[in-house]
Amino acid sequence: MAKRSGKLRNLQQGNAVAGYLFISPFIIGFIFFEIYPLLQSLYLSFCEVKVATGGFETTFVNIANYKKAFTIDAYFNQMLVEELRNMAINVPVTLIFAFFIALLLNQEFKGRGLVRAIFFLPVILSSGVMVGLEYNNSLLNGIQDIIRESSNSTTVTSTLEEILTVSGGGLGRDALNVVFDAINRVYDIAMASGIQIIVFLSGLQTITTSMYEAAKIEGATAWETFWKITFPMISSLILVNLVYTVIDCFLNSNSNLMNKITTTMSRDLDYGFSSAMAWVYMVVVVAVIGILSWIISKRVYYYD
Repeated sequence: MAKRSGKLRNLQQGNAVAGYLFISPFIIGFIFFEIYPLLQSLYLSFCEVKVATGGFETTFVNIANYKKAFTIDAYFNQMLVEELRNMAINVPVTLIFAFFIALLLNQEFKGRGLVRAIFFLPVILSSGVMVGLEYNNSLLNGIQDIIRESSNSTTVTSTLEEILTVSGGGLGRDALNVVFDAINRVYDIAMASGIQIIVFLSGLQTITTSMYEAAKIEGATAWETFWKITFPMISSLILVNLVYTVIDCFLNSNSNLMNKITTTMSRDLDYGFSSAMAWVYMVVVVAVIGILSWIISKRVYYYD
């Protein structure tokens, strides 16, 4: 028994070493290329920075930039609340969508490889190069303008939303607005769910078929099998995808707050104020990830 536990301990230590070796390039890159700019931005957030000949002049102003962000700037608080609201809608909808698609793609059917590639295609299309080509392409922009002007889908959608709101029964308008908002973001959700689908799909493929066979012999229904086997076995990957999706949601290029921070830095050259906003934003993101990870980790099942 002691010999078996010793082998298990050695196996766990070997897996831990392999894990650290796998992430070592990121750790080395972070130490040599990220720590200094990170600390410098933290210092600049407490300073007033002026562009001078040959460099910058910094004057320590304590927490003035943070006070400006919370009490003086007319948009920062509003944009921060808006980002939190968008996260509260996008993250669960993205995870549910990705999990559902992964379940479908895990089934046996003809052309499964092609369908998987199609669902991963948004990851490639949403890369920086493709996004740049899309925004800098005058032909595509002109076509989009024509479609937008000639389409009356907004009117139809608004009419349907009003009908459903009136006939919604006990559902409140706020609850229906959340549903409508999620439906209107289907394109963005599909574009942002490629990585999550692959992670869920890889987890589903690691579940041994003997579990499903045993459950079937015992008379378990498909619904019971999902909640007793599939969902618990995939719960650890829900935590992984949750962290990834939260970060991806907050760092989206369409984020108004991210655009405000970059504009303040690049156009207004207010490095101190932009650094303060960036640090507040980062602290909020870390806090949200920490809280959600703590809650979800309580429900995670690890299979030995």
